[in-house]
Amino acid sequence: MATTNIWQKFRALIPEAGRVVATITANNGNGTSQAMLRDGSVVTVKGDSVMPGEKVFIQEGEVKGVAPSLAQYEADV
Repeated sequence: MATTNIWQKFRALIPEAGRVVATITANNGNGTSQAMLRDGSVVTVKGDSVMPGEKVFIQEGEVKGVAPSLAQYEADV
């Protein structure tokens, strides 16, 4: 009789590494770029195909694609 672990099935749906949105600030010319995160910190990421000023998705230290420029709101509850 096989058992089904619902928690393991649920965890399989969630990607291991989180995806963050950042703004490219500079292309370094060596296949990497500088990206500013929402909290103001700057990180170096793999990939230089996106122009400075554009928002990107970063996952596992690599640019995964262009992110839409949407308005950001904060609400206190």
